[in-house]
Amino acid sequence: MSISNYRTLDQISVEYFTSHPGEIDDFVNEIFAEYAEDGDSAALLSALRIIARVKGVSTIAEEVGMTRQGLQRALSEKGNPRLDNINAILQALGYQLMPHPLMLPR
Repeated sequence: MSISNYRTLDQISVEYFTSHPGEIDDFVNEIFAEYAEDGDSAALLSALRIIARVKGVSTIAEEVGMTRQGLQRALSEKGNPRLDNINAILQALGYQLMPHPLMLPR
């Protein structure tokens, strides 16, 4: 079996969330909670890329006013999208960017 026959984690994740759309909300909440703790923007963008693939990259790109390639580039590991782009992408995915108060120790 050649290496090209193996599926990537992204492909497996897209298949999973396509079959289990009810779990997307929990996944999105979890990825933002993890981002709040570790600041790993590459992981956050990767997760948003997975959800965009589940919901249709072309459809999301059109709603955001970007090209398909532009959306993929913005959500790539080296992507550095502007805040307004992230907000538009989240809205097209059915979410909003909203701050939550920090739980500070007393």
